[in-house]
Amino acid sequence: MDTTQIKDTPPPTPQPTVAEQKRAARGATRPGDRVFLGLSRGSGILLLVIMAAIAGFLTYRASIAISKDEANFFTAFEWNTQLVPPKFGIAVLVFGTVVSSIIAMAIAVPIAVAIALFLTHYAPRKLRGPIAYVIDLLAAVPSIVYGLWGALILVPHMNGLYGWLDDYLGWTGIFSWQGGAPRSMLTVGILLAIMILPIITNVSREVFRQVPQMHEEAALALGATRWEVIRMAVIPFGRSGVISASMLGLGRALGETMAVATVLSPTFDIQASLLDPGGGTFAQNIASKFGEASELGRDALIASGLVLFVITLLVNGAARMIIARRKEYSGANA
Repeated sequence: MDTTQIKDTPPPTPQPTVAEQKRAARGATRPGDRVFLGLSRGSGILLLVIMAAIAGFLTYRASIAISKDEANFFTAFEWNTQLVPPKFGIAVLVFGTVVSSIIAMAIAVPIAVAIALFLTHYAPRKLRGPIAYVIDLLAAVPSIVYGLWGALILVPHMNGLYGWLDDYLGWTGIFSWQGGAPRSMLTVGILLAIMILPIITNVSREVFRQVPQMHEEAALALGATRWEVIRMAVIPFGRSGVISASMLGLGRALGETMAVATVLSPTFDIQASLLDPGGGTFAQNIASKFGEASELGRDALIASGLVLFVITLLVNGAARMIIARRKEYSGANA
């Protein structure tokens, strides 16, 4: 062995530590980068402050109302803030909000995913643009317009569907119909499904478009059919995106006000059948009673708004947990 080569070989250069790298990066940061970093950080902190302020305001006003409530706020089936002492509860509102949102999601999510898959993998190029444009227009329609359409067009044409459900599924009790006006939770759920359909469709379509082409080509090279490509490559990749889109739609369904108030015949009782008129939701109850409510009545409505706020946070948190379990399918990690 040539010992001169060993002696002439320079020693390895020591690598900088992580702390030294961070200090060097901060020293080399441009002024514009520092300004952008400060603005981004400040925006995040401001958002947290606003959320905390909203939660604090709702909690304070809700505590005033609940302290004067003679009924159980969570289980009472009445809303009488004008009584002395007042009695009000949110049991009917929780039931109506949850049931109408579940109906809307059960109808909208499968249809929206199917439309998104059709636009990205089946529809001819000449049809993709016009269909996507029409769906985008549906997302821009105001809520009150949906409500007027539901009251004037949808409700009068629901008798046939209600009769069919009563004939074939009325034995379940959930779909029994006594022949009243079809201003029930099922009609509200169908209307909400139409309203959230564009949101879920658009987001799902964009997610499916991000599927790596090599994944689909690899499945096709192995002899998979188009449906098998969608089932094995497209849907697993876009699952987290579809969940996010569904949560966006669910957020609108939970907080929808004018459309529900226009279509529903509210009563403070829980109907066993989804076809019987009655029930109510948080947003509908707040919109219909806030204008004529007393000071205590407004605090009671704010207390119900706090419950809706908590439900929305829980739903979003659950969605984030589900998405976190599916990181391997997210587009960022592809």
